[in-house]
Amino acid sequence: MRIEYDYDTCIGMFQCVEEWGAFERDEDAGKAVLADSEEDGEGVFVREVPEDAELDAKFAARTCPVDAITVYDDDGEQLVP
Repeated sequence: MRIEYDYDTCIGMFQCVEEWGAFERDEDAGKAVLADSEEDGEGVFVREVPEDAELDAKFAARTCPVDAITVYDDDGEQLVP
């Protein structure tokens, strides 16, 4: 499973931080940060989701009020917008 996080879309509600520990608060920027991720060059941060964190990652994506987080399965099919 893979998660993608669009940093530019984030509005800093930090609901994702409450759902999954891989998201952290950046109070100075007013946005969340996805730990252990790599930027794709367009402001989207990507990382693999460990099996034991799949449910938390899905909840983080579902709680984002601006859909800045997307979850994909191993075949590249979008699971959560």
